[in-house]
Amino acid sequence: MWGDRTGSRVVAQQQGSDSAAVAYDALQSAKASNADVVIIDTAGRLHSKHNLMEELIKVVRVLEREVGRDSIENLLVLDAVMGQNGFAQAETFNKALTLDGVVLSKYDNTAKGGVILAIAHKLGLPIRYIGLGEGVDDLRLFEPREFVQALLEKNGDEA
Repeated sequence: MWGDRTGSRVVAQQQGSDSAAVAYDALQSAKASNADVVIIDTAGRLHSKHNLMEELIKVVRVLEREVGRDSIENLLVLDAVMGQNGFAQAETFNKALTLDGVVLSKYDNTAKGGVILAIAHKLGLPIRYIGLGEGVDDLRLFEPREFVQALLEKNGDEA
């Protein structure tokens, strides 16, 4: 669906396929077509599911072997409505694979997203992007000043 919307090529395999093998195939396909960027979406992994975390570590290990760590950016996508559970998730993922940043998704009028302040401060992880809706153009670069202003305005409305 997103591949069609953005005009991007998608490499997919059958449900239940080895994630590391799919990532490897996607990388080889990208190399063959001289693509500049490969996005590997490993959605649905919870920090509390040990087997899925091990699978994710394997994916990163395969990619690092192929292109080196400096060519990889590990971003954790956190749902803005997760609250403080998002911190535990970020902490666990960061320990498992060394994150390079966070994407805050579903940040709309109903979500506060204040947990990213703790993530940025305590874990030292930069917030890279913020999702403001479900459209292709709704993923934006994170602007800290705008975020804090909006967060204060939301909290002021509740006082």
